[in-house]
Amino acid sequence: MPKDFFDVPDDLWSRIEPLLPPEQPRPKGGRPRVPDRVAFAGILYRVRTGCQWKALPADFGSGSTCHLRMMQWIRAGLFEKLHEEMLRYYDKRRGIKWDFASLDSAMAKAPKGGSTRGRTRRTGGNSA
Repeated sequence: MPKDFFDVPDDLWSRIEPLLPPEQPRPKGGRPRVPDRVAFAGILYRVRTGCQWKALPADFGSGSTCHLRMMQWIRAGLFEKLHEEMLRYYDKRRGIKWDFASLDSAMAKAPKGGSTRGRTRRTGGNSA
């Protein structure tokens, strides 16, 4: 897999970084925080590949860290802004056909099937 698959391009990162909150000071120390750029690259990797969070390569820290960071950004209302900025970036670089959209889905039968629906017994008297 190419190395650029693991990195966020500099011109995209220069648009994304100002949107993110600054890192909070940690007076008690602790483990060093995974940089936002690395976590963001992990989130993009997961979106591109569809892998599970726990299956992210170690280059991104842990999948739990990337998922936690994404959830923090969603709760803070930032992820929608990040998504819009990524769409603008991609549209400028490659172009997006805004008048076309597609939805993909998959359907499967339940492995054991369902039971047939029978009559529901009344539990109370008739109120009429």
